[in-house]
Amino acid sequence: MENGDDWLAYDKLQHFLLCFSITVIFSFLASRTRYSVLRRRSISVGCIVSLSVGAAKEVADELGFFKSAGASAKDAVADIVGVSVAVIALTLWNFFRFRNRSVSSGQTRGVEMV
Repeated sequence: MENGDDWLAYDKLQHFLLCFSITVIFSFLASRTRYSVLRRRSISVGCIVSLSVGAAKEVADELGFFKSAGASAKDAVADIVGVSVAVIALTLWNFFRFRNRSVSSGQTRGVEMV
């Protein structure tokens, strides 16, 4: 199942980058939809889609659809790390975007500017 599966292999970088990208892209798309429930949970939507794609790839590996040695727990860890880094990046992006927007419009929390 995991013969010759190194932690620092090119395959792990591909898993990391793909899950990171899918999380960011689907989070962005969900944040632009007209449905408020998706907009409020856009990062969660990106995570769910990305982890589902990663899990489907591992199932396909195990069933022999791709030329690989089978499913790999290390690939799954790379997927989770990619999603986690994307969540941190998106959370920071939203924090600074909304913080700058409230500062530029003169709004602060609990203090009214005169």
